[in-house]
Amino acid sequence: MTGETTVSTAARIHGRSAQRRVLRALLDQLPTRGGPLLVTGEPGLGRTTLLSWAAGSFRTGPVFRPEPGREPDGAGPTAGELLAVLRAAARRAPALVCVDDAHLLDTAARAALGHAAERLPAADRVGLLVSVPGHRAVDPDFAPLPTLRLDPLAPPRAAALLDDATDGAADPAVRERLVAEAEGNPALLLALVRRLSPAELRGRLPLPAPLADAATLAAVAGGAHTGRSAATGDLLLTVAAAVRASDGPHVDAGLVLDAVRRLRTPSAVAERPEPPPEPPGRREALPEQLAQGDDWLRFHSALVRRTVHATAAPERRRAVHRALAEALENGGRRLPGLLHRSWSLTGPAPAPSLADRLASAAGDGAVPAPYGLRATAYARAADLTADGAMRAERYTAAAEQYLLAGRPDRARPLLAAARARAAPAAVRGRAELVRGLTELRDGPVGDAHQSLLLAASLLAGDAPADAATAALAAADAAWAAGDLEGCLATLAPGSPRAGETAVRPHTGAELPGRHPATVVRDHGAGMRALLQGRLDRAAAPLGQVVERGRTDHRPEALLRSAAAALLLGNVDAARRAGARALAASRQLGSETLVPRALEYLAYAELRAGRHPQARAHAEEGLRVALRTGQSNTAAHHRAVLALAASIEEDPDTVARHVTAALSTARRHGLAQAATLAQWAEARADLGRGRPFDAADRLGLLVLPGPGRGHFAVWRLAVPCFVEAAVLAGRHQDAAGVLTDFADWAAFGADRQAAAQLARCRALLAPPEGADGLYRRALDRHDEAGGDFERARTALLYGKWLRRRRRPREARDRLGTALAGFERSGAGVWAAQARDELRALGAAPHGRESGALTRLTPQQLRIARHVAEGATNREVALTLAVSTRTVDYHLRRVFAALGVRSRLELARVVGQAERAGPAEKTGAQP
Repeated sequence: MTGETTVSTAARIHGRSAQRRVLRALLDQLPTRGGPLLVTGEPGLGRTTLLSWAAGSFRTGPVFRPEPGREPDGAGPTAGELLAVLRAAARRAPALVCVDDAHLLDTAARAALGHAAERLPAADRVGLLVSVPGHRAVDPDFAPLPTLRLDPLAPPRAAALLDDATDGAADPAVRERLVAEAEGNPALLLALVRRLSPAELRGRLPLPAPLADAATLAAVAGGAHTGRSAATGDLLLTVAAAVRASDGPHVDAGLVLDAVRRLRTPSAVAERPEPPPEPPGRREALPEQLAQGDDWLRFHSALVRRTVHATAAPERRRAVHRALAEALENGGRRLPGLLHRSWSLTGPAPAPSLADRLASAAGDGAVPAPYGLRATAYARAADLTADGAMRAERYTAAAEQYLLAGRPDRARPLLAAARARAAPAAVRGRAELVRGLTELRDGPVGDAHQSLLLAASLLAGDAPADAATAALAAADAAWAAGDLEGCLATLAPGSPRAGETAVRPHTGAELPGRHPATVVRDHGAGMRALLQGRLDRAAAPLGQVVERGRTDHRPEALLRSAAAALLLGNVDAARRAGARALAASRQLGSETLVPRALEYLAYAELRAGRHPQARAHAEEGLRVALRTGQSNTAAHHRAVLALAASIEEDPDTVARHVTAALSTARRHGLAQAATLAQWAEARADLGRGRPFDAADRLGLLVLPGPGRGHFAVWRLAVPCFVEAAVLAGRHQDAAGVLTDFADWAAFGADRQAAAQLARCRALLAPPEGADGLYRRALDRHDEAGGDFERARTALLYGKWLRRRRRPREARDRLGTALAGFERSGAGVWAAQARDELRALGAAPHGRESGALTRLTPQQLRIARHVAEGATNREVALTLAVSTRTVDYHLRRVFAALGVRSRLELARVVGQAERAGPAEKTGAQP
């Protein structure tokens, strides 16, 4: 190396918003009540930083930060004395006490602090923050305290920390390697950056291997990895080594003890005559770094586990792997046994025979093994392979398995290693296929499109079925990008077509994106016909894809079935196929397919108007997508969550999901996710009585022009635009998009479209024609189903009837609308229905608030709109009254509430509506 990288000492904390909210809540309550909180997490996760943040954020009283080790053993205060000190400190003002690394206190001091924290009355106005490391079980003295645990940073948060620390100087590939190697540990990430020279950080020189070496890991672990005896060290090292070939952090306790016994036999280490350790049958006999179940062992901390393995003497590490290999092979567990055998070798020299056996075992579908273990075996086999082409093929196979396991961060370096070696076209094509599928889920979709097209070209000669799969995936990438021409070109008859059975991947598992030939052919033909506006030609092939999903059990085929059903508007079939794909993905352990199945389920529920169910699927899908490094899929789930939240009463939730979705969508070119998120934002405006804002946002999506939304999505937003545009006085714009929407309704792919078209025509019709159109719309809704859309039509019809002085009919329609909105969980739209009912003198169930009970229904409606920032003109258009009427009522509102400005009015309305249930307004019976 040529030097070290200087890391910026930024005070900004990344990825700890949830923990900071908990700490902020404790600090905010200290003026009235106190309480303790235990903060724990593995070394390097930022316990000290978080306590420093809390101390720096507390402004209403003194902060005390006693340091462990200042008192001789036994000389510290008792629990009673410590409690008295804390009470005295808080007598004049609230106080915060931060005790970092409390595990370093002597036994008596820990007991005193723990007992004092338990006995600390809430009325004493003392906040007590105690920090202990998470690489060991919590001391019994602190176990009863409420606990705040720090988890590793999510990859986007870790990447943001890295950018902050390096001022964005890291090469993208180096950045990804560093984030993956740190595994969410902030201190380790910064230590890795410091280890690199500026040239290495910028990608001009190769990175050191291993990237996280023993010294770096030990510095971050801070001694937490050491054992108290040779026997304890052997046990820790054996568990750490066993995890490398296991499915997750837990290892078989019997296997570990068998290996330890083999390790300690005289023939293995005659120079170490200590007796073998007793089996850890009692939890108290276990090293503090380990946790134990009935038949398993694991480390409390992943960092400590890695450090134990990295810092062990090489000959001892090899001996442990050899002992594990013998134990596993003796038990008939071939694949992990071969892996440990390979790690017991001396030196980096190729071992062709062992590499072939390892690759054969990894590719044996009859051998039960998780994708991650197969990936590890393929990668190790590649390391031991001398032939460059064979090594590239094995690296590619390892990347495939890592992609199936939901670890694209581990797949990318392997693909880079495969690309660096000369290989046949078929091997390079497979590598490009895996690369394109990885980018499709976590990268710019334009790059994914090009990689997949290249894969199709490279595979066309030797693997035409895989070439067709690559072409179909390239069409998916163009679809996600909103590239209609690219999508059609990829699906053109001259593109690769599958006429044979797809090449079976290693292990018999489906590579994400690989399909049977008939599915590829029919789905491609149906998509192309659909994009050309030929539903008559699209229905048959897409229908075949849907029909095959009824009997197929492979998750990829089921996902294609769900997608085809959504294209045809068959929501029920999409839900069935999506649910079966989800079950099949989970059964196979393919984490990468789970969020996609949940995405299709969420879209199906949205199309059916079942927003709560869509939200439930999207929330789970978002969690899995983030965990498996699929940022593009996560953006789609956030867009669904924004749409679901847009009908509720929390605009902050909509804004949060929209911001997150658009951040990824703009960076990676996700036109579909961006359109859905912007539609959600506009629908939230419309629901809260902001038609001008909604019309402006939606106009960009649905009106002709370069900024028009995704070609398959913008028509879904047309009914919202028409409603907003009519309320905003933009009748010509509203009428201009109805021709396209009428074609969409006639297309038949959206069961709600016919009813929505009649509703839009009613909004634009003269009085003598609107009545019949509203009734026709409601009849169409009855045929299509869907509570939310029917309730929207009933609400608009009820408003129209009230303004035509037909109160009895209006009350019936508005009551139906209110019931539909409540059943759909559409709180913000239910509030509109309640306001309309109050204007009729009805008394709907709901919440009104004390100060607002002085207002008439019309005054209340105007007050709410003004409090949300609407101008008098906007309120007049929304309520279909004159601006003079709004001016008159607003003066009465100011007088009734005793306010002098719109800002004061907003504060009064907000406070009153947060106050909970209250009395009826003056106009209520």
